[in-house]
Amino acid sequence: MASSVKTLAWILLIGWMGGSTYWHVCKIKLLCDGPPQVSTAAPAGYSIPALSIVDGNNLSLSSAMNFGFKKSMPEPNYVNVKKELDSLAAYLKANSGRKLTITGLYSSVEQNTTSFPDLGLARADALKQYLVQAGVPGSQLVTASKLIDLTFSVDDSTHGMEFGFDSLIIPKTEEALAAAEKYENVFKTMDLYFKTAKADYIKTPENEKFIAEAIKYLAANKDKKLALTGHTDNDGTDETNLKLSKNRASSVKAVLMKRGISGTQLVTDAKGESQPKASNDTPEGRKANRRVSIIVQ
Repeated sequence: MASSVKTLAWILLIGWMGGSTYWHVCKIKLLCDGPPQVSTAAPAGYSIPALSIVDGNNLSLSSAMNFGFKKSMPEPNYVNVKKELDSLAAYLKANSGRKLTITGLYSSVEQNTTSFPDLGLARADALKQYLVQAGVPGSQLVTASKLIDLTFSVDDSTHGMEFGFDSLIIPKTEEALAAAEKYENVFKTMDLYFKTAKADYIKTPENEKFIAEAIKYLAANKDKKLALTGHTDNDGTDETNLKLSKNRASSVKAVLMKRGISGTQLVTDAKGESQPKASNDTPEGRKANRRVSIIVQ
């Protein structure tokens, strides 16, 4: 009997020691479960949409790649479609009667930290500026935006823009050019036009609305500025046109200061003939290029 009790005691002691060892090694030091398992599952169903830019039978650009955007960022990655973009710029420069609408896409889950009303407009404007730098007149480019249910890759990137073409009709007089300018918001460029040999710009209900809204916005946002950029056609020397565009921008600044905008919130710049809005090959185009562009920044 004593032997049986002794055996049982040894069994209990060994069991207790084994359980204690297991708890210490496996539960406290976590050495029993092997290396942590890393999931190798691929992101669900993301694929880059193909790029397609088509203008009837006159232009067809396509690529398996597309513009890339990081989530909530306006700047596009052009690396994979630069060849197509350069071809697009060349087509627009060779076809001054065609107008391109660039529609920036954005999602409700993205944050807009830009000065534009939405992230889509910021993305479209970034592409517009690229094409302008490539020599495309700004008058051939219109920006728009579309809120859609975008998907994102594993590194939080998304892709795509939309493009549409239309005929560009240039008004024949300065008054008609001024009347054609439509106000949308103070963050979208509006052009001011002048009658021949006149220092005051032609006033319209649309540009008056812009100025009124700009005055209110700048009064409430002292860190923001209204940029005034003077432009000319290509008649005359570069030096003369640069001086003329500067004088036009300065004249608009003087008018706006009289209307209550602080001079510290008005920034003038002069581009001369370097950024045409339309082709300088026609009288209408040259009139369209003689302007001052205004935008809140």
